[in-house]
Amino acid sequence: MTGRRLDLLLAAAALALTLVPLLAGDDLRGPGEWVGAVCQVTGALVLALRSRCAVPVLVAGPLLIGVCTLTGPDPSDFLLPVLMVHAALAAEHAGGRAAWVAGVGWAAYLAVLLVLAGDGGPGLLVLVAPGFLAGTALRLRRETAEQLAARGRELAAERELFAELSVRNERARIASELHDIVGHALSVVVVQSAAGQRLAPHSPGAAVESLAAIADSARLGQADLQRLVVLLAGTGVADPDLSLVDELVAHAARSGLRVTCRLTGSREGLPADVAHAAVRVVQESLTNALRHAPGSDVHVELDGGGDRSVTVRVENGPATGQPPALPGTGRGLIGLRERVVDLGGTFAAGPAPTGGWAVHAALPGDATRMCGTEPARMS
Repeated sequence: MTGRRLDLLLAAAALALTLVPLLAGDDLRGPGEWVGAVCQVTGALVLALRSRCAVPVLVAGPLLIGVCTLTGPDPSDFLLPVLMVHAALAAEHAGGRAAWVAGVGWAAYLAVLLVLAGDGGPGLLVLVAPGFLAGTALRLRRETAEQLAARGRELAAERELFAELSVRNERARIASELHDIVGHALSVVVVQSAAGQRLAPHSPGAAVESLAAIADSARLGQADLQRLVVLLAGTGVADPDLSLVDELVAHAARSGLRVTCRLTGSREGLPADVAHAAVRVVQESLTNALRHAPGSDVHVELDGGGDRSVTVRVENGPATGQPPALPGTGRGLIGLRERVVDLGGTFAAGPAPTGGWAVHAALPGDATRMCGTEPARMS
C-alpha cells in the first residue's frame, strides 16, 4: 500500500471514530462544544495530508484534538485510538535528535491531558504510550532496512569493481606472458631471417643455420604458447624450474648471441612463482640484448640461496653491429618490474659500467605478494 492510500485510510478511520460518538451523543449544545467538535474532526482529517506536510500535521493533529478538554464536549474513549495513531506516526517519522524532541513533546502533551482529562488518564497511558513505542520500533526497523539496502548497494559496487580489477589484472598478466613468449620468439625469427637473407647469396651453409635457428625459435615459442593455453584452460601444468634457463641460454647462443651462464647455489625447491619470474627475467634480458646489442657479450648469473631465494643478473656489453629494426612495446621491463615487485622482490635495470645494459632482480624464497612496494633502483 502506498503512503498516500495509507494516509487516506487512516484519516477515514480516525474520522469515523470521531464522528460516531459526536453524532450519537447530545453534548453539542453551545458554541464551545461545537468548536471542540470541529477541532476533533479536523484533527482526524489532517491525517490525510501526512505524506505532504508531516511535521505540521503531526503537531497540529493532537493539539486540535486536545481543544475539547477545554471547550467541550467531553472526549470519548474513541479518541484514544486516534491519539495513538498520531503518536505512532510521530515516532515513526522523527529520527535522531528529532526523536528526542518528539518524545519530550508527547510526554508534555500527555501530562497536560492527564491533568485536564481526569478519569481518562489511565486510558491515555495504556494506548498512547505503547503507540509511540510501536512507532519508534517501526522507524528503527525502517532505518535498519535502509542501512542494509545501502550496504548491499555498496557491496554490489565493490564486487563489480573487484571483478573489473580482477579482469584487468588477468589481462595484464596474459599480456605480459604473451609479450615474453612471442616477443622472444619473433625477435629471433626477425634477426635470423635478416641474417639468412644476407648470407644466402655467398654462404648457403650459414643461411641454412639461420633457418635452423628460426625453426628452433618457432618450436620453442610454440611450446611456450601451448603451456600458456593449457594454464589458461585451468589444466595443471608442471611447475617451472631454473632448468629452463639452460634451454634459453642454449637457444640464444644458437641465435647468434655470445652468451655465458653461471649458476651458483641451488636451483631445487624454489617456489613456482619465483622460478617462473627468474626465467622471465633471463628471457626478456636475452631478447633485449638480441634486439639492441647485437654482437655483444652477454653474461647471465643466477644465485640460488639456501632460503629458496634467487638472485638474477644479466649484463650485456655495448652493441658491435647495427641493431635490427625491432621496435619494442616498452612493456618488457615494466612487466618484469611489476612481476618481481609483486612477489616482494626488488628489480633494477639500467646502463652498466661497461657501457652496455644490466638487469638485476632479487626474489625472496617465501614469494610473499606485495602491493605498492617501491622497487629498488640501480645506483
